[in-house]
Amino acid sequence: MSFVDAVTVCVSKYATFSGRARRSEYWWFALAYLVALIVVVLLDNAMGSDLPGTLVVLALILPTLAVTVRRLHDTNRSGWWYFMSFVPFGGLVVLVFVCQDSNPGHNTFGPCPKVASALV
Repeated sequence: MSFVDAVTVCVSKYATFSGRARRSEYWWFALAYLVALIVVVLLDNAMGSDLPGTLVVLALILPTLAVTVRRLHDTNRSGWWYFMSFVPFGGLVVLVFVCQDSNPGHNTFGPCPKVASALV
């Protein structure tokens, strides 16, 4: 999955918490989010205002949550594992989960996106 494809899919599925997301989809979107934050921080500093940064974070919080839940589904874990990131060192656990390879084949959350994209 390319950078543009991943960002397009994540933004178009901004509130879709079902299904699965490949590692490439997750990490390309994470890169786009990081770049957007850097640009907005620079813009905030130039303007002397926090409004653009706040708007970008608010606009991207739901797509980020959705793609993380879909990524957890791809590793055959419930999206509820995301709440682990709110306890001390729980973010590291979630990071390990999203770094793992896809669960091969069909799981509780749907077909493997690797196989589906290979067939297209």
